[in-house]
Amino acid sequence: MSIQQISNSSLPYLFSPVADDANKPAPLVLFLHGARDRGNNLNILLKWGLPRFVDESSPLPYVFAAPQLPEGQTWVERESDVIALLDNLIASQPIDPSRVIISEFSLGTAGAWHIAASNPGRFAGLVAVSGRAPKTLEPTQLAALQEIPIQIFQGGKDEKLSIEDTEQVVTTLRQVKGQVDFTLLPDGDHFIADEVLGFG
Repeated sequence: MSIQQISNSSLPYLFSPVADDANKPAPLVLFLHGARDRGNNLNILLKWGLPRFVDESSPLPYVFAAPQLPEGQTWVERESDVIALLDNLIASQPIDPSRVIISEFSLGTAGAWHIAASNPGRFAGLVAVSGRAPKTLEPTQLAALQEIPIQIFQGGKDEKLSIEDTEQVVTTLRQVKGQVDFTLLPDGDHFIADEVLGFG
């Protein structure tokens, strides 16, 4: 079963329901894409990374949704629409609201840090790939983020990101007993999403 394209919402999105034989209610993976995948064509998202993986692997034991931003917009600007989409999915699908993972790439990571920190208790985990971590974390952000497991993946040859900035965020979260795993792919550049998923 291929992934579905849903356009009748404030943000159009890719959607894959949970497999019929999976345990329900099921987890939800909410994916926020990077800057180059903005536009008005959901097929752009299917070319690589997690959306391509889900499209080629479905049905899966979790619900998957990947909204798309219009050109020139950011996830921070559309935070309320992302949360509205999350609420709609939880209301309409067999989703366990205590098992929502926010996963993202690049621009999506900046949005995910903000959205997860601004909506404590809504996410059970955060997976950041090639994303700019916030250089400083406010006490309220820190309190929210230390409650959820975070996985960070970054390429050692990524010219767009500072490894030092990411390491500082990891250190800060670990100092307050946050659950953070940081994986550095030494030969990886910015576009490591396929590599992280194991089919790059």
